[in-house]
Amino acid sequence: MKQVVQVRLLPTPAQASALLATLNACNTAASWLSQQMHTTGIFRKFDVQKRFYTELRERFGLAAQPAIRVIGKTCDAYTTLRTNLTAGNYGPPGSERRRKVEDTPIVFRPQAAQPFDARCLSWQLGEAGREGAVSIWTTTGRLRNVRIVGHPEQLALLRS
Repeated sequence: MKQVVQVRLLPTPAQASALLATLNACNTAASWLSQQMHTTGIFRKFDVQKRFYTELRERFGLAAQPAIRVIGKTCDAYTTLRTNLTAGNYGPPGSERRRKVEDTPIVFRPQAAQPFDARCLSWQLGEAGREGAVSIWTTTGRLRNVRIVGHPEQLALLRS
């Protein structure tokens, strides 16, 4: 079961710049991967990882876990697209709109969300209150002590 905890980052200007560069790199990598998947017709996560993992890391300077998260994010986007096509949300087979969607690879916005997990970040939380800090991977290296704030109940969930 996945649990989502919402917190707000309060980075310094230098930290914000590194985080923005990381988002841009991850989404550029995801768009490139999407193009490769669309061209080769490889969409299974295992197959995509086997075929593109090394090149993705080398080409975009991603660490191991962020590369895996980019692959997962891109595969999930194609799963959603196929589900919508099957449901007829882009029109009946052969329609111009559906054909356009099928013929165009998915593109990710430069600042679209990037999933991070416990291997990409770690939490430093106090005993109580609304504040803490996070250490997070970026393309320029690990940022330490990025301030966070959140609802006390959300931070309590993180502590547990």
